[in-house]
Amino acid sequence: MDQDTLYAYKIFLNAALPLVKVIAGDVPALAKKFEQAHCIFQVSALNPDAPAGKVATHFTVNNGEWKVCTDCVCTNAMVELQFKSIDAFVAFFKGKMSPATLPKMIGAVEHLGMFLAFMQVLLKMSALLGAAKPPEDEATKALLVKCFFYLLSSGISCLNKTGHEAIHGWALQSPDRVYSWAVNGHPEVAAYIRVKAGKSRAGRGEYRRAMPFFTLRFDSLDSALGILLDTDDMMDATKAGRLIMDGAPEFGAQLGDFMLRVAAYAK
Repeated sequence: MDQDTLYAYKIFLNAALPLVKVIAGDVPALAKKFEQAHCIFQVSALNPDAPAGKVATHFTVNNGEWKVCTDCVCTNAMVELQFKSIDAFVAFFKGKMSPATLPKMIGAVEHLGMFLAFMQVLLKMSALLGAAKPPEDEATKALLVKCFFYLLSSGISCLNKTGHEAIHGWALQSPDRVYSWAVNGHPEVAAYIRVKAGKSRAGRGEYRRAMPFFTLRFDSLDSALGILLDTDDMMDATKAGRLIMDGAPEFGAQLGDFMLRVAAYAK
């Protein structure tokens, strides 16, 4: 497996797929489908080098409450999407759908209703992360920004733990620091990453133990989406006040570079 494929599949397993929980909880029409659910969902890819013969992330749902286990194989999943290889898994989630990349559906007949509900959440996630322009309504804008912030914070941490040369080198040299993403007036979309001596941990929401070392802050959801969807220039946004760097600008450039690296592996 080449390094790019390794980084991509780790990001999909550890940073992108966990967004299923966020979307299923934040979209009322989808949340309703899981109110009475008792099910274990799993997305996996066969890998002969893995101890279990495959890699996976699974979700345990009980009456609308979701628990996510990233990069962890469940042996008794009730509904499973199983890809025949990591290459097929990565290609599928990058939007390269073909007969060669489609997953095998396990347990779908016995739990058809749950399977269809789970697929609706996955399709919603795909539509959000694949958006080319901002959605019309504020609730969906907030959800999209939240998903991107979570993906970026978890993705950077994931690349550090996987040994990405540039990001792990940065983490090794870092004292105990918190980097965060925020939008004025929308604390519900915030995310952060805490880094210290080579270790990192991504978090959701505002970091409250202390003032973050650096925050990439936007004045509105639209301004955030301009950068996240690559329809606005970071320098122009900063000059116009749409993007505020709470901290030294050089750290903003560094964080922006890491964001681009995560985006490249996830698209």
